[in-house]
Amino acid sequence: MASKWIESLTGSLEQKKQYKQDKARINALPEPYGSAAKAMHRYLLYFGGVTDGESIITMLTDLADLWERASIDGTPLHEIVGDDPVEFSETFAQAYSSKQWIDKERSRLTKAIEDAEREEQK
Repeated sequence: MASKWIESLTGSLEQKKQYKQDKARINALPEPYGSAAKAMHRYLLYFGGVTDGESIITMLTDLADLWERASIDGTPLHEIVGDDPVEFSETFAQAYSSKQWIDKERSRLTKAIEDAEREEQK
């Protein structure tokens, strides 16, 4: 019972455990894959804007999988991220987009404009 109460305040303990495991996998990568994965991990947390914990965990697990596989196969970094690592990272994040922080404001803006248009037509 106590764990349910704690999770209601702090979020899923299982997700936190998975996050730490994925972060450890990234930290264990050999260079240059480790540096690339850490940079992308940091960027995704800033850029992603994903509010759903499950989506974030899935994205970061897949990120660790991607870089581990590349490391094992010896895939050159450029073959993974291409000419634009920002574009690659943002496209990667879009695959996991569920509800984002900005969605609430987008809805609020749309509703405000619609309300203003209705007032204008009166």
